[in-house]
Amino acid sequence: MQNKAALALLVGGLLVAAQALADDAKPRSRDLGIAPGILKTGQHNAITDVQGVLVGQVTLVDGQDVRTGVTAILPHGGNLYQDKVPAGLYVANGYGKLTGISQIQELGEIETPILLTNTLSVPLAAEAIIGWTLKQPGNEQVVSVNAVVGETNDSRLNDIRKRALKAEHGLKAISNASDGPVAEGAVGAGTGTVAFGWKGGIGTSSRVLPAKLGGYTVGVLVQSNYGGVLQIAGQPVGEALGQYYLKDALDSEVADGSIMLIVATDAPLSDRNLTRLAKRAVAGLARTGASFTNGSGDYVLSFSTAASVRRTAERRGEVSSTESVPNGSMSPLFQAVIEASEEAIYNSMLKATDTCGTRSDTGKANCVKALPLEQLKALLTTSN
Repeated sequence: MQNKAALALLVGGLLVAAQALADDAKPRSRDLGIAPGILKTGQHNAITDVQGVLVGQVTLVDGQDVRTGVTAILPHGGNLYQDKVPAGLYVANGYGKLTGISQIQELGEIETPILLTNTLSVPLAAEAIIGWTLKQPGNEQVVSVNAVVGETNDSRLNDIRKRALKAEHGLKAISNASDGPVAEGAVGAGTGTVAFGWKGGIGTSSRVLPAKLGGYTVGVLVQSNYGGVLQIAGQPVGEALGQYYLKDALDSEVADGSIMLIVATDAPLSDRNLTRLAKRAVAGLARTGASFTNGSGDYVLSFSTAASVRRTAERRGEVSSTESVPNGSMSPLFQAVIEASEEAIYNSMLKATDTCGTRSDTGKANCVKALPLEQLKALLTTSN
């Protein structure tokens, strides 16, 4: 039995490695000349361009039926419970299981890492966050933790009822979190996701404002698993390729699913303006052709990493003043989050690869193709 278990782990590890190599070989949006908007990107064109933000991922691929994982986003590398960050939340359609939502809305802050995973693994991911938080030096007296876990349902490629993801995987994603480039496509929480009938996944992008507008950075990371009528750079890609919601006027579940958008910025924002920023990310989502259907959970969670607005123990214990970008200066940040959200979604699909797994509802094998790049290139070339 031990030999069989070891062999299974080895095979699973080889599959993950092969998937990572395949994803690395795929182009990002800008490699194809798709550069939404007018603002410049950060160094890595990723959420980690926002100073302090860390991302870690664990990908689970095992046998024919496990295609899932977890993605961790840390607003900073210190003790998040002691040094909370202001946060905002916007729900475009609430068919989802976002844990920690009420305390974010009530207090306007995040006190833990953010984990993204599949729908039925939310409690296990929360257990990982709680365990990690309680063990942090300085948290010995903590008796309440608001774990933040977002999800999408990957049951079209993953045997979600198997609940293969464990708390240890969430802990590993948190402990592995780092800055720099972020793996995209069929990795982490995006391993088994589907978008617009093609393979979805993890994607990220960033924008940097000019110095005269504050020089702030906005970064977005998405877990795409939703649908509609795909548009890329304004072109009707879904229609042109014959795959879209309500094709032939037949209602279906093809546009159901969910998307999680995590927005980070180093701009010193109040939780109220972070909520306003989160709302604008939905404009970027809309540009991709999202239908926001009844069965889709469309969530945007935003936070600020600025030290001047961090909710330290000292600031929470007495009346204090903080910096805050005024309402009249928010518009450039709105533009930045719209552009970064749109591009992050494109990256999530473009970096993804053909994936075969098992449908949870039927128990049968299922394969989902990645976006056909040659056809996409031809379409974009013709449109220009």
